[in-house]
Amino acid sequence: MEAKPTSTGVTYPLGEAKTDWSGSDKADASAFRPKDVDAVAKARLRAHYDALAPRRNGFRRLNSYYHGELLRSLRNLIPVGKKILEMGCGDGLLLRSLEPRQGVGVDLSEEMVKRARTLSETEAGRLDFRVGDAEVLVLEEAFEAVVCSDLLGDLFDIQQALENLRGACDAETRVVLHYHNVFWEPVVKLAQKMRLKSPQLNHNWMSRNDIENLLTLADFGLVSFERKILLPVYIPLLSAFCNRVLANLPGLRAFCLVNYIVARKLERSVPTAYSSTIVIPCRNEKGTIRAAVERLPEFGTAQEIIFVDGHSSDGTPEEIRKVAAEFPGKDIRFFAQEGKGKGDAVRLAFQHATKDILIILDADLTVPPEDLPKFHRALAAHKAEFINGSRLVYPMEKEAMRFLNILGNQFFSFALTWLLNQPLKDTLCGTKVLFRKDYEKIKAGRAYFGDFDPFGDFDLLFGAVRQNLKILEVPVRYRDRTYGTTNISRFRHGFLLLKMVVFGFFKLKW
Repeated sequence: MEAKPTSTGVTYPLGEAKTDWSGSDKADASAFRPKDVDAVAKARLRAHYDALAPRRNGFRRLNSYYHGELLRSLRNLIPVGKKILEMGCGDGLLLRSLEPRQGVGVDLSEEMVKRARTLSETEAGRLDFRVGDAEVLVLEEAFEAVVCSDLLGDLFDIQQALENLRGACDAETRVVLHYHNVFWEPVVKLAQKMRLKSPQLNHNWMSRNDIENLLTLADFGLVSFERKILLPVYIPLLSAFCNRVLANLPGLRAFCLVNYIVARKLERSVPTAYSSTIVIPCRNEKGTIRAAVERLPEFGTAQEIIFVDGHSSDGTPEEIRKVAAEFPGKDIRFFAQEGKGKGDAVRLAFQHATKDILIILDADLTVPPEDLPKFHRALAAHKAEFINGSRLVYPMEKEAMRFLNILGNQFFSFALTWLLNQPLKDTLCGTKVLFRKDYEKIKAGRAYFGDFDPFGDFDLLFGAVRQNLKILEVPVRYRDRTYGTTNISRFRHGFLLLKMVVFGFFKLKW
């Protein structure tokens, strides 16, 4: 590969054949990148940071103590003189301050990169700054350290960005991520409103488990995790006491503002070739049937689609038959449900499934069909034996989930994590994926729990834990419903779910 000269005269062969440093649609994204990423939202994010570029240094001076502590911690993790790549470099101050032997900074904002180049003119032979999108960038040169400083909060597809970072890593590379503790979310948002902190658009607030899940999905291994900065403003003596003493004590350190993760690239095993059954239970979802078929990507060795209708009154069965006839090349089957509830519909479809992997896709398409290859790949690569969707990592579209539903999901997440002894952020996400052979084990042991769950989510989760299956969550962007109304009653069904948690306690903990 021939490297092209950069604006600083230094050559960096970072994927010249495929990379479009402008972040345009021409860049070669992974086959597992969702196709429905909102280009308007990405353009809005770029414009936001372009406008912020002239004010960036002012906000940094306003919070100079915090940034000094941040740099102090990062210097402990990344010694001086390393070859460093920083994704989301902004105006380049952090990269310059880390004193790399050779440094490359990449940022989505053209104005930020212009500013970084101007401020680094005296170090033109050592530092290089480029415009690029972490979610489409192809990298083909290894670095000793890769830094993502508060970048994860801005990404639309964190898993894809981490996948792309693999191209900048070898066995010795260390990837350093830092992000804000979700406990501080109200304080950070208040500081932004008071213009005491640089503003951010729809921020991804994540827990340690969320990050570790994403690292696992992208084949990175955790090296270390630590928390720092209990008091982010300077108060003589008190700041040092809080951040040098209290921040390191068990219990109190859980409330620190900044989390640091160091990760390393793992060898990637080739996923086993498996076929898939996509189960789509539906009730009064006529308007999304065609989209479900048209938008479903091809993945695996073979696919079959099984629709199960639950007594629709809007012509959904007729629409399924019509769409099936229009797509003779797809293996589409249809069953009319005699019982009631999503759980009954899913069990009916699983009974007739013939493929290796079973995938549930809700017919309202609030979880995009384009995300299903991620689920299939995680299971096919044996990262876990039960893959559960998580809608609570990325910010949701405005009407995707009502506030009380969000609170309910968070409560059940806490309850089920404790109950099942495996971390679960979104127990009620309808997208669940498992091997058919493992479902047969769950089915065989169902008598232990009985027919207690009309929705099917707890039935599968309890059964998976009972069979000692490893559960892993795949974050998805939850979309607004485009047709019809939800079939969920918040209070009636919420009370039923609470009863099932109590039921699970006596079965699993008592």
